[in-house]
Amino acid sequence: MEVWLNGAFVNRDDARISAFDAGFQHAVGLFETMLARNGRVFRPRRHVERLASSAKELLLSERIQVDPLVEAVQHAVDHNKLAEARIRLTITGGDLNYLQAKGQQHVDPTILIDPQPRTAYPDSFFTRGVRVTVADGRENPFDPHAGHKTLSYWRRIHSLQLAGAKEASESLWFTVSNHLAGGSVSNIFLVKDGELLTPYARGEEAPGAVPAPVLPGVTRQAIIELAESRDLGVQRKMLDIEDVLGADEVFLTNSSWGVLPVVAVEQERIADGEPGEITTQLREDWLTLIDDETYVSEAE
Repeated sequence: MEVWLNGAFVNRDDARISAFDAGFQHAVGLFETMLARNGRVFRPRRHVERLASSAKELLLSERIQVDPLVEAVQHAVDHNKLAEARIRLTITGGDLNYLQAKGQQHVDPTILIDPQPRTAYPDSFFTRGVRVTVADGRENPFDPHAGHKTLSYWRRIHSLQLAGAKEASESLWFTVSNHLAGGSVSNIFLVKDGELLTPYARGEEAPGAVPAPVLPGVTRQAIIELAESRDLGVQRKMLDIEDVLGADEVFLTNSSWGVLPVVAVEQERIADGEPGEITTQLREDWLTLIDDETYVSEAE
């Protein structure tokens, strides 16, 4: 398996970055996780555009070129001959030592594209659902980095480790005002009376409202589109733990899981403790959407 590092393919075991890279030194960087099926990456442009937007807003780089990077992501999948893959795109602030040594104001970012075989999850995750915990930490809506997919992920990984120790599969994060944000590595939806409810994501807030510390997920947006195509209402709103526990259904979304049913929070069961009808249908719709958008006929 070879990764794409700064414009060239190298064996994964031989991939190297500087010890003075801003990503290693200070966790200065962004990443995206994408899914490929049928040898094609699902909605890579939306991922790369989100990354480029965050890079500009957070002053990482204004020179990220979307089209060449989208092509490089697909090229990495093709190069490794992967029909199904999980692709990690990482961009860091680059070599700080080079920056100082050359007396420059700008340095090229480090760009790594790492395609891997797709992660396999137990079928029971989707047929029986999972239990989640509540994270001890809280999201700060006034943190300018909240709602961006930065490399500063330790607290989320730690929260997942604590959830795993309790035999749970995710941990839910709330804000400092105790409003629902999402999972450690996922967005969240509630189903109530046939309607989808989801927290505001970054960029969806009303003018003058408190900023939303929620990542505008690519899979989240796909699920919203699928729900609306079925004439299901979708509300973006402030939610709390009582909304979660009182929901008819709860599910999580990300590029790896797609749609993951939640049947319990800590020791509290959601409804009847089984994946709901709407959750199950939207998962099937998502799987179909992936195939429809990645299938390439022999004629093409």
